[in-house]
Amino acid sequence: MADNQAVGAGSAPAPTVFFLSDSTGITAETLGNTLLTQFPGQRLERRTIPFITTIEQAREVVALIDAVAATGPVPLIFSTAVGQDIRAILSESRGQFFDLFGTHIGQLEQTLGAPANGKPGQAHGVGDAVRYQSRMAAVEYAIEHDDGQSLRALERAELILIAPSRCGKTPTTMYLALQHGILAANFPLVEEDFDNMALPKPLLPFASKCFGLTSQPVRLSQIRQERRPGSNYASLNQCSFELRNAEDMYRANNIPYVNSASMSVEEISATVLQRMQLHH
Repeated sequence: MADNQAVGAGSAPAPTVFFLSDSTGITAETLGNTLLTQFPGQRLERRTIPFITTIEQAREVVALIDAVAATGPVPLIFSTAVGQDIRAILSESRGQFFDLFGTHIGQLEQTLGAPANGKPGQAHGVGDAVRYQSRMAAVEYAIEHDDGQSLRALERAELILIAPSRCGKTPTTMYLALQHGILAANFPLVEEDFDNMALPKPLLPFASKCFGLTSQPVRLSQIRQERRPGSNYASLNQCSFELRNAEDMYRANNIPYVNSASMSVEEISATVLQRMQLHH
């Protein structure tokens, strides 16, 4: 997987960042990119190499890294490889190696008084079958209850996100389902819902499960213009009207809410989990 940024003519090549793993690479990407956020001015090319499970594969990856190092800046390597033999080979490359797993495992073994099992794929595998099935069931629930498409079994919902269109309801409910196993529905607020400032009728029995999203009018207008250019739906006046009334509705019904305009889906989800006291 690559996320390459174009290099302008005559400019120095950007350092390559490798995310290496003997599993999916998700943890290496997450931890590595979190560290790299502290260097926002750096132009970087990113490449993820998952499922490095044999000595031969590890040596092929090292050869690739060494080839990159020979023609440009020293590569950065973030690794979550579990196996000691794989880690040892990867660390011999000509890149700057950051061992996100081995650095801490010894301390954990000492503190817990037990050896690590050394098995890769535990973080994102199906090791905990019950939790995995719970997450998959939550994803199915989120799909069925996206954008108010279904009201069936709404009483099972642990969370109901409400907001005007394009404020981030769908990606947030999907993230909460997939990452945390939360049974989350989402419901759109439309102009007719603001006539009396009461919650939409299907949501009245579940007000305690509702959480609102809002945005900035200019930002919402930009997003809607991509979907329906030049429409009243995307106009700044319409976006301002809907957001202003949505916030009034939240306050009138004691619905907690957050402005999602400058937040990532991860930040929105963390805020919702904390404020709604949801745990999985």
